[in-house]
Amino acid sequence: MNKYKHEFTVVPASESQETLDYVNRILKEERDIEFAAIPLETSRFQVENIQFAYVFYEDGLGVNVMYTVDDPKKRAVGFKLSEGMDVPKELEGKFKFARQKSKLAGTIRGSFFVIKGEY
Repeated sequence: MNKYKHEFTVVPASESQETLDYVNRILKEERDIEFAAIPLETSRFQVENIQFAYVFYEDGLGVNVMYTVDDPKKRAVGFKLSEGMDVPKELEGKFKFARQKSKLAGTIRGSFFVIKGEY
């Protein structure tokens, strides 16, 4: 379960091209980011008025999109680095990563940016 009481499940990236395309489009159009890492798994769901999309990469990077349907001020892309992981070259110098405690993943480093466009 995530904090929204939704049972979190993932599917292989090879079976979820639509989710990959959605996340990649936002990354490219908002910040001109394209990851070289191979996506392994994704998840996509909606809880109340919030759409969520997650992509988990082979190098340990996790990217999530939180997109409120009815409030453009609450839309963001988050980056989570696995413990001990270096910042991917695509994000170096563009974002500051803060340490966060995670019940599931131990200590992680994360950053985010606000989405300005409509997706």
